[in-house]
Amino acid sequence: MPTETELPLATPLQPATGATWRDYYELGKPRVVFLIVFTAVVGMLLATPSLPPVSALVFGTLGIGLAASSAAAINHVLDRRFDLQMSRTRHRPIPSGHVSGRHALAYACVLAVLSVVLLVSLVNWLTAVLTFCSLIGYAIIYTLWLKHATPQNIVIGGAAGAAPPVLGWVAVTNSIDPYSLLLFLIIFTWTPPHFWALAIARRDEYAKAGIPMLPVVYSVEFTRLHILLYTILLVLVTMLPYLTGMSGLIYLASAVLLGGAFIYYALALWNRPTELLPMKTFGFSITYLAALFTALLVDHYVMIRI
Repeated sequence: MPTETELPLATPLQPATGATWRDYYELGKPRVVFLIVFTAVVGMLLATPSLPPVSALVFGTLGIGLAASSAAAINHVLDRRFDLQMSRTRHRPIPSGHVSGRHALAYACVLAVLSVVLLVSLVNWLTAVLTFCSLIGYAIIYTLWLKHATPQNIVIGGAAGAAPPVLGWVAVTNSIDPYSLLLFLIIFTWTPPHFWALAIARRDEYAKAGIPMLPVVYSVEFTRLHILLYTILLVLVTMLPYLTGMSGLIYLASAVLLGGAFIYYALALWNRPTELLPMKTFGFSITYLAALFTALLVDHYVMIRI
């Protein structure tokens, strides 16, 4: 793997001018954060049989969202030299020269402090501590170390990305419930097939940047097989909310249908791959998770059971 001194130094990493609000908005990876916040809100709503307290819903959502945006901005700063080498990321605010690394880091710190202050003062300490640990897990442990240390980076680092529904649940109850851990387990199992599909599509770019993603270290064929195996495991895991009595028939039917569609994509990717299929699988995986958590929410309030 190339060292930092061997990587081309991007002149845009120097103090930049002309940054707009949209550049700082993009530093927070809003599309990713939206999905994170959505799963956190679902965790809040599932934590109570009626509606959660307004303060927990509003300030918990805001605090978790600010922490996620902070982690994303730190990710931009730490990955800036690698981002410059990849066509998918070279137009981000830092490598494009719109925002300096120093300003981006300051922005991330402000968001992190606001998140902790909001959660400590207006939600509860446990949510604040867990949210901060999740921020450090993604922004530092994953981005700075795991991502460049092992081809299992996504599997191990997925714990930070799977935390939001637990954070949402804790924001309402001030405790970690076993049901919230089922939500964690679903996202944790979903993350590898979701991201490995993207890694296949961008394999050459990850190889050029020296990032040891699974298809770079092993092979695309090896990765396709693991996507299929993890997708099967994911479908089995998504049965647990129904089997444990957490959810009812609406969720079960949705999980079966969505899981069948995901397995279809994984089988196609394994058996008869095309050039466009990895990105189609990646795109579907995002829709899958959003639809699955929507089904959990609908089922929670309709509560149709055997």
